Amino acid sequence: MAGSQEAFSVPPLALCPNAKAETHCEQCRVRSLSLCGALEADELIDLDRLSRPMHHAARETIFEQDELADSVFNITSGSARLYRLLPDGRRQVVGFALPGDFLGLALTERNAFSADALTPLTACSFSRQSFSDFLDSKPHLLRKLHAMAGHELSLAQEQMVILGRRTAEEKIAAFLIGLRKRWARLSTSSVTIPLPMTRQDIGDFLGLTVETVSRMLTRLAREKAILIVPDGVRLLNVARIEALAES
Repeated sequence: MAGSQEAFSVPPLALCPNAKAETHCEQCRVRSLSLCGALEADELIDLDRLSRPMHHAARETIFEQDELADSVFNITSGSARLYRLLPDGRRQVVGFALPGDFLGLALTERNAFSADALTPLTACSFSRQSFSDFLDSKPHLLRKLHAMAGHELSLAQEQMVILGRRTAEEKIAAFLIGLRKRWARLSTSSVTIPLPMTRQDIGDFLGLTVETVSRMLTRLAREKAILIVPDGVRLLNVARIEALAES
């Protein structure tokens, strides 16, 4: 793994064509994983009318911290990095968004963090006001939103544990297992974990230096627990990584 800014590439999920024989929402491959999965066919037609397709190149900004939060985004392919800039100029990565994830659902006037594309990314964009009105008319969608909020809270609590008293090696293992679970929902191999982010990103997420991230990955590879491959990391000893993650 050469260079601290080297990124692992991961092919984005292919989107279905935008033909209008069916709505774009009906064709979406990640619909069952997202908020939209709670909608019936006629409701998807209404939602489709509100959406605007967006395309971002790798490293392109989706939205910025402290901007007016006037849009909601549902990622349909690719991945994004979510981060905050601290007053002293340091960067804290707060998460990574994958297909099926919604961004902008928090009811704040301004964005609490910035988001940029790690890979070529596509998303459905909605006006926050029109999306809010749509939610208000769909009680069952509000229940789905509540479940998603609970999941986000669980992830935040898990992140607090990771950043707490765990060793660097345990943090890396927990990060890999967490991503493995998320990619598995997208029918991606649970043995090879795509890592579209750089080692610097991982360090900024886990509270580690880039050198420590590299050293821990190298150690796990030397122990034959993982194999570093061009598109990410392959787990060779899942039991070993899981045991470290649960420490």
